[in-house]
Amino acid sequence: MLQTRQNTLGVRFEAQCRAFEKEPFPTQDVRRDRLKRLLALTEKHEAEICAAIDSDFSARSAQETRLAELFVVRAGIRHALSHLSAWMRERGVATSLPFLPGRNRLLPQPLGVVGIVSPWNYPFQLAIAPATAALAAGNRVLIKPSELTPKFSDLLASLVEKYFSADEVSVMVGDAELGKAFVSLPFDHLLFTGSTAVGRQVALAAAANLTPVTLELGGKSPAIFDPSCDLDAAVASVAYGKLLNAGQTCIAPDYLMVPLGQGAAVAAKFAAAIAKLYPRLRDNPDYTAIVSERHHRRLSDMVDEARDSGAEIIEVNPANEKLGVTDRKMAPVLVRNAGENLRLMREEIFGPVLPIVEYGTVNEAIDHVNRGERPLALYWFGSDSVNRQKVMQETVAGGVTVNDCMMHLVQERQPFGGVGDSGTGAYHGEWGFRTFSKEKPIFIQSKLSAGGLLRPPYGRTFELIFRLLNLIT
Repeated sequence: MLQTRQNTLGVRFEAQCRAFEKEPFPTQDVRRDRLKRLLALTEKHEAEICAAIDSDFSARSAQETRLAELFVVRAGIRHALSHLSAWMRERGVATSLPFLPGRNRLLPQPLGVVGIVSPWNYPFQLAIAPATAALAAGNRVLIKPSELTPKFSDLLASLVEKYFSADEVSVMVGDAELGKAFVSLPFDHLLFTGSTAVGRQVALAAAANLTPVTLELGGKSPAIFDPSCDLDAAVASVAYGKLLNAGQTCIAPDYLMVPLGQGAAVAAKFAAAIAKLYPRLRDNPDYTAIVSERHHRRLSDMVDEARDSGAEIIEVNPANEKLGVTDRKMAPVLVRNAGENLRLMREEIFGPVLPIVEYGTVNEAIDHVNRGERPLALYWFGSDSVNRQKVMQETVAGGVTVNDCMMHLVQERQPFGGVGDSGTGAYHGEWGFRTFSKEKPIFIQSKLSAGGLLRPPYGRTFELIFRLLNLIT
């Protein structure tokens, strides 16, 4: 079976390569047609997409799928359609004085065949949003969705087959072994969204082909409460951001930093905010389950390790329901006084567990963030503009939202991407178009060029022209 799928993968890749050779610069009309078909796929199959993802998770809020996946994708496609003409336009670039009246131009050129490896946590958005950018840029697209969401992956494959020919866009469904074969193909660009550990392996496989990569990874994204913040508003925002998709979000706040002495009070406010959002858990369609028993056990093991070490564990279960691995619902957990050597303080949590760390000064908060790997996101809450600017300038993160959570992700006019261990490269909006294009520099020589005077045989004329060039540059 694996060999058959690998053979199919090779055939589809070659078909897309040959198709791109025949159409290396699709017209704007062709690109618009592809984007409109992608939009139709999104708009006409919302219920099926929500149902498939709900089934894979065993319980996934349809409202969260509609908001965090379908709405985000539709907005991105519409934005691309509105701006495609401007993005595609060949544009002039200033020419240095010695080379006038020659002209510089930049031509955004499609790369060829783009590979997209998408994860399980937002399986529709993180497959189709990068595909939107790749199609807008004029490329062919091959997608490998996660094996942890099999029903959705099968649905995506069938929908893409309905709306696109295989040499335009194609979906390859399979396990991790197929994934290894996928990232080993000589794509013209490869985008991977997932864990940092797997991202390293993807980068190594791509390097063998000198394939450029965009890696959208994760890490421990901090939320910092400044002493000047509106505590109730900040708690409400972080509670929602942390528990959206049960914390299975790459830009979810991974841990919270609060001023010294406020830990207990903030924890109490969080418990109240969570109870308001989710008054019950087990049969609540608004509260998403953990994607698999393995991930549920990993989270439980983290909490157990913290409890055994003496950390304070606050489980927020408003209706006192019995929850377990088999139903895959996990009650939100707040953790205080956790040692820095614990797994939940070293590893990305990716679930409804929130450590609360107290800090003394803004410098201490900055030092704590900077001791770790660079996060995908950072959240700062407060009204003190001096402290805000200090944190913005002295920490490095993939993106920042101030006085809210996650909002930087949905800005189509801003790039989205990581830095360091949280990723490399960016996409969304024009930034995605540029990621999947080669901005080809073109110099157009003028008939009035004096360049011929600098050619051999060298002599007095060369020396005069050369001295003049040195004076005007």
